[in-house]
Amino acid sequence: MPRPLRHPGRRRRAAAVARGQGVGVGAMAAIQPSGAHGIETHRCRELVCEEAGTPPRLRLRDCPPLRATGSSIVVQVLATSVNPIDVKRSAGYGARLLSLKGAGRFPMVLGNDFAGEVLAAGPGVRQWKAGDRVLGTLPTGARGSHATQVVVDGKLVRPWVGDYAAAEAAVLPYTFTTLWRALRSVGLDPRTASGRQVLVHGASGGLGQLALQVLAAWQARVTAICGPQSMDLCRALGAESVVDRHTQGISSIPAVFDASFNFASWPDDALVVDRLREAAMGHATTVHPLLGCVDQHGFLRGGYLAWRAHLAAARRARSKGPSVRYAWVVYQPDRDALDALQAFMAHGAVRLPIGFQAPLADAAGAFRHVAEGRPGRAALLTP
Repeated sequence: MPRPLRHPGRRRRAAAVARGQGVGVGAMAAIQPSGAHGIETHRCRELVCEEAGTPPRLRLRDCPPLRATGSSIVVQVLATSVNPIDVKRSAGYGARLLSLKGAGRFPMVLGNDFAGEVLAAGPGVRQWKAGDRVLGTLPTGARGSHATQVVVDGKLVRPWVGDYAAAEAAVLPYTFTTLWRALRSVGLDPRTASGRQVLVHGASGGLGQLALQVLAAWQARVTAICGPQSMDLCRALGAESVVDRHTQGISSIPAVFDASFNFASWPDDALVVDRLREAAMGHATTVHPLLGCVDQHGFLRGGYLAWRAHLAAARRARSKGPSVRYAWVVYQPDRDALDALQAFMAHGAVRLPIGFQAPLADAAGAFRHVAEGRPGRAALLTP
């Protein structure tokens, strides 16, 4: 289970850490890779999603030797995660728009985050050496982290610190990065969050749980919206107030919040926005119709419909004040987010519970766990 952040001393320490007073990658020993044309490493295996379908069509296959060139490193993956977006993409979700970045065609290797050990580094890398324990993120592309090895930009990994097992470390980078981008999109940071009233819809999911822990560390006053079975968990993670979404409608919550987040359902977005006070900071949502609109209607009409939906939602937010922010959050690797995650992990200040873990060869169970909405994160382990 995640560790609660209810002790004031722990909150103060986590807030100080999040301000940058943690371990930096600059202190890592420099390396001198051999060979000007990259370093070839051992063979690897990758989990391939062969075609769109439910359940996913997965197959484990050998892949060519990986090479570290330029500023990249090769990481031996010890654990990687299956996130809700992986399940959606395995069924074809987002294929049209993601095809613009080479991530929409099958077969593909899914996954965006990992924990492991450095095998080799390219000639442009100085801060990493073989054997360093790291965690990190990959951009969304045709080859993700569901593999025994990955090639990644050396700037997109950080030291694997703290007492986290491989699975516990691997389930954090993607979700934390997405959360970080949501927090920054409305202007929340350790300085601005203290004392603020913040509403979190979808507080019992991965994003919500991390949001409660981070915002509690920053001394925000958080109201969590969740199901009845998760109310105690949300309180333990730092929520000052908890709303049972099954017995209390969102519209009955007072409009007193400085910031709000929707991690649950796009149809609820307007209701959550309406809970902002006048002249609030803003609202961010990670559930929005961008990819779905393009999938269903194509680039032109789908893009237009998504733009109209965003425009209407942003106008609704700005009805609270001309400076109120509104954002649709989309994942992409973020170096500042990884710095913040490393700082929180150094003090054991953020965790997500593991609900399922299995070898890479048994990935179907992990995808099923996520698709069925079972509690806890899903992790895949490599031999």
